[in-house]
Amino acid sequence: MTELPHKPSGSRLPFHQRFPLAIRIGERLLLSLLLLLAVSVLIFGGIEVLPGDFAETYLGQSATPTAVANIRSELGLDRPLTVRYVEWLRALVQGDFGTSWASGSSVSEQISKRLGNSLFLAFCAAVISIPLAVGLGLVSVRYRNRIPDRLINIVSLTAVSLPEFFVGYLLIMVFVVQIGGAAFPATVYEGMSLPDRLNAIALPVATLVLVVLAHMMRMTRAAIISVMSSAYMETAELKGLGKFRAIVRHAAPNALSPIINVVALNLAYLVVGVVVVEVVFVYPGMGQFMVDAVTVRDLPVVQACGLIFAAIYILLNMLADILAIIANPRLRHPR
Repeated sequence: MTELPHKPSGSRLPFHQRFPLAIRIGERLLLSLLLLLAVSVLIFGGIEVLPGDFAETYLGQSATPTAVANIRSELGLDRPLTVRYVEWLRALVQGDFGTSWASGSSVSEQISKRLGNSLFLAFCAAVISIPLAVGLGLVSVRYRNRIPDRLINIVSLTAVSLPEFFVGYLLIMVFVVQIGGAAFPATVYEGMSLPDRLNAIALPVATLVLVVLAHMMRMTRAAIISVMSSAYMETAELKGLGKFRAIVRHAAPNALSPIINVVALNLAYLVVGVVVVEVVFVYPGMGQFMVDAVTVRDLPVVQACGLIFAAIYILLNMLADILAIIANPRLRHPR
């Protein structure tokens, strides 16, 4: 009598087969940390090789060689690059971004005030753009190749083709110059009430929404259309389920993974891409803070802002990967 092969029990399976989700999440975490470390090297080294010198900019016409050498020695710029990078990295681990060369104040304290403004601006834009993009994507699929779909595609292609600074200046020309600036304050002030603050950021938020809305909507439409030809979609329609209900109940959940990815990428852009919008609207956020620091070569501020932007971008992409793995079990067992 032939003996059947012994099937290993679940407890004897290798760790990567018993806990594939934990393995994939751990890989994403490790990769994100290594990528952030590599970005920190590029930021620190790249800023160092930029033309110009803070000491000469700070001293102006009185920049004698002796005075420049004294300031460089005081700031530690006369030490080797690798030594300064290691000390900078050690301070970062402890949450210390150093001291601003231009103002002499703590970079961490200045960033804590500016970062909140940028995140608030990005959050307001995301609250509007994400539901609107998903809704328009569903409508576009429902009326595919018909007038609503074509109209949405034309508007989205137009919006994608326009850079954010052009959209921003266009909104300023229409709502500030033509209609009048009283309805939309030029900037955000400390101590503003929430309604006044929302009114003040209306134009920057509208600019960000117009920039990211089209891309999210088109990717949502493409992801849902890719699953519309599946057998279960035909079965759902044959059972009498309405087309729009079939899209919402069956197509959209199965297209969730690519939709999550594109939403996360656009969220990362909302935080990182606010630099141009903040400069256009003179918004007191991280982008404006970094641009001001670049003009005077305040390296600690520029390095801190660049690293924070990179960390947010990497974090949101990592979360997108993790959510995609959770939403799609097939990604837990790559070939």
